Amino acid sequence: MCTRVVYLGPEDTIITARTMDWKSDMGTNLWAFPRGIKLDGAAGPKSIQWTSKYGSVVAAGFDAGSTDGINEKGLVANMLYLVETEYPTPTSNDPRKSLSLSAWAQYVLDNYATVAEAVEDLRKEPFYIVPGKTPDGQEGTIHLSISDPTGDSAIFEYLGGKLVIHHGREFQVMTNSPVYDQQIALNKYWEQIGGTTMLPGTNRAADRFVRASFYIKAIPQTSNIHEAIAGAFSVIRNASVPLGISTPGQPNISSTIWRVVADHKNKRYFFESTRTPNVFWVNLSDLDLSPGAPTKKLTLTDGTFFAGNTAAQFEPTEPFKFLPATIE
Repeated sequence: MCTRVVYLGPEDTIITARTMDWKSDMGTNLWAFPRGIKLDGAAGPKSIQWTSKYGSVVAAGFDAGSTDGINEKGLVANMLYLVETEYPTPTSNDPRKSLSLSAWAQYVLDNYATVAEAVEDLRKEPFYIVPGKTPDGQEGTIHLSISDPTGDSAIFEYLGGKLVIHHGREFQVMTNSPVYDQQIALNKYWEQIGGTTMLPGTNRAADRFVRASFYIKAIPQTSNIHEAIAGAFSVIRNASVPLGISTPGQPNISSTIWRVVADHKNKRYFFESTRTPNVFWVNLSDLDLSPGAPTKKLTLTDGTFFAGNTAAQFEPTEPFKFLPATIE
């Protein structure tokens, strides 16, 4: 479920937009995490441990895991559903540490400033992902995309227990099934037809991939940040699934419940709920993300409407606990 696109404009006008498509209300709230937080992978005694190098703002699912976010260096991470995912099966003497799927995106945001840095380190597989079910019973089969202020992108998938990485500015779009190599092949077919002639219009992941790929390149590429943000929103709305739509037996097709647009250069994170009338945003520069600063939360689940820059409305809150992975 979900669609993610990266807008590559002139003068480092880089914007990442995504939809969150899910079959139920995820109880999403926004959280601001400062630098210097000590964390562990919530996956048993072998859990990887780290201290966050960078502060971040994240959209949490069920207040149990980071599903999307941006750190203070402008690195963005997006988690999307992929039913074909098969995570590694570690052996008893596996030297790698364990990491709960719920903390995967947060680990990346906490530890890396650029896509290239993340790819170089994660290619070494310092941990293995331990999956689990979401609080609403959905299997945690996820792939991860990251992007940074240079326009660089990477897609991380676990297929047949092996980590597969697609790295480069050309990987602007990600949806769900099929696996990424097949999505690229399908998109090449539609590129030959041409988007002004015909585009596939269903809510299937492959069709959303094609539409997003065409429109993110077809809209004006401008350094005017207001026009660029509007353009990114228009593309990601076009790839959204209408509220109330789902397909039995196809968990990768669900309603869009919210959208985010991340402005990498200005470190600004826009949020739009399907059920509320306003787009609002967070300027990371207006948050205290220094070591020792409190974790803060912007509560979206109590019916409050927000507009404009909401940084001052985040309130100190004890950080949520990442959904622990089940170790068999």
